Amino acid sequence: MSLPTIDVARARRLLDQGAVLVDVREADERAREHVPGTRHNPLSRLAAVDPRGAKAVIFHCRSGARTAANAQRLAAVADCEAYILEGGLEAWKKAGLPVTVDSRQPIEIMRQVQIAAGSLVLGGVALGVWVAPAFLALSAFVGAGLVFAGTTGWCGMAKLLAIMPWNRRVRKAVAA
Repeated sequence: MSLPTIDVARARRLLDQGAVLVDVREADERAREHVPGTRHNPLSRLAAVDPRGAKAVIFHCRSGARTAANAQRLAAVADCEAYILEGGLEAWKKAGLPVTVDSRQPIEIMRQVQIAAGSLVLGGVALGVWVAPAFLALSAFVGAGLVFAGTTGWCGMAKLLAIMPWNRRVRKAVAA
C-alpha cells in the first residue's frame, strides 16, 4: 500500500482541521530545523503513530524522498488516513510557513560525513600528487569506507562524528 502525496496548501488545510504532522527525519536533522508542533518519529526507530483523535496523519522529511521511499512502512504505522507531504520541509519553507531554526545546533551528521570524507579524499590526492604517492591510500581507504557504509548501512565515520563534542548538544536538545 502506498501513501498519496499532498501539497503544502492541502496539508495546511488538513492541519487546521486537526491532522497531525509527523517528522520522520533523524534527531540531528530535527534539532537544527523543524516545523513547530510536529511529532517526531524517525525512520530508524519507526513506531506506531497515535493519532490522538486526529482523522489524518501527514508524514514529512526534508525533501519528500525519504517519505516516498518508505511509504509502505509509514502506511503500516498509521491507524487513520495518512499522507506524504510533497516536497517535505523544503516545500513547507518555500510556502513561507513557520519553521523553528536553532542555528546553534550542528549540521546533520550525514553532511558532516560528506564534508569530512570529501576533505580526506581531496587531501589524500593532493598529498599523493605533491608529497608522496603513498598518500593516495588515504583516498582509497575513505572510498572503501563509503562503499562499505552504502552497502551495509553502517558508517564508522558517522559513528565517530556523532560522539564529537560539537554533536553532544543534539542529544541534549532532543532529550528536552
